[in-house]
Amino acid sequence: MEIDFLLIGQGLAGSALGYRLKKAGFKIKLLDQPDLNQSTKIAAGLYNPVTGRKMVKTWNADQLFPEIEPFYQELEQVTKKSFLRPINIYRPFLSIEEQNEWMGNSADPGFSKYIQKIYQESQSEFLKDPYGGVLLKNSGWLDSKAFMEAMSEYFGEDLILDYLQEDQLQFQEGFWNYGDLKTRSVIYCSGVAANQSKFFGFLPFAPVKGEILEVKQDFCPDYIVNRGVFRVHLGDGIHRVGSTYTWHDLDQGPTERAKNELTERLAGLVQLPVEEYVSHKTGIRPATKDRKPFLGKHPDLQSVYIFNGFGAKGVSLIPFYSQVMVNHLTRSTPIPSEVAITRYFNYI
Repeated sequence: MEIDFLLIGQGLAGSALGYRLKKAGFKIKLLDQPDLNQSTKIAAGLYNPVTGRKMVKTWNADQLFPEIEPFYQELEQVTKKSFLRPINIYRPFLSIEEQNEWMGNSADPGFSKYIQKIYQESQSEFLKDPYGGVLLKNSGWLDSKAFMEAMSEYFGEDLILDYLQEDQLQFQEGFWNYGDLKTRSVIYCSGVAANQSKFFGFLPFAPVKGEILEVKQDFCPDYIVNRGVFRVHLGDGIHRVGSTYTWHDLDQGPTERAKNELTERLAGLVQLPVEEYVSHKTGIRPATKDRKPFLGKHPDLQSVYIFNGFGAKGVSLIPFYSQVMVNHLTRSTPIPSEVAITRYFNYI
């Protein structure tokens, strides 16, 4: 079978890029072994315009955020499934100084598009927010498990569930041969597995383990609470709480240390005890050394590409950069230097 693109990996990145290529009229196949790493399926899936301890605007937010909701809403229409959850995010202030700073930010056009309201007093007896907080808009979360199930159904026979046997990828007469497939191009969207690839092992991946709890608590506001830990209401009083970031215990499963850490952080945000621990899950994120994704063509091999390394912010990054990648693949449009893998060619 002759195709245009073989995508290795059907996580968030592979699903988005595969959809855009298929929409553009190209013949594609996706090769995925879903039991290797469940990071997409357990991911929190937040898209948050203000992040970090210093509460700064997310990198490249003004390019990224206009693309997020329209893209996932389009996929909802195509698949006839629901998985996007637009909702405000409430971030408590830690001091009067921070409150004053954000009062100033509310008048800044660069921030105002992401600010629903500034509060100068606590919004609930159940929250530790004595200085109030900022309620963000253009935010929410993606139900990653529902998204993956919908996209798997959408791709149908174009999705092949099998392990990649990389030594069977052979280039001959302008095609990469793999089993009974002949593809013009191969694209690695395989998350942390690409770190072990003979083609892209030179790239400085920095895999990060994340652990997430699902707990029962009574307090169910109509917003996500996020400061030091996020708390997303899933329904029926169950909340997803996360996430940890560790680099040193990638081979371990869920740990008691992470459970205690998340519980302590939650107690510093919500003044209610955990009634029940519903689940404790872990995944490995395909992060990179400079926290920017990897896009581009292999420096030597013909028609071998990578679209990878989106880390914890994949839900926010992928709608915009999947279109950048399609433009590069189909029209040779240059990839922005900050995400192009050419930034690492000097180290090969």
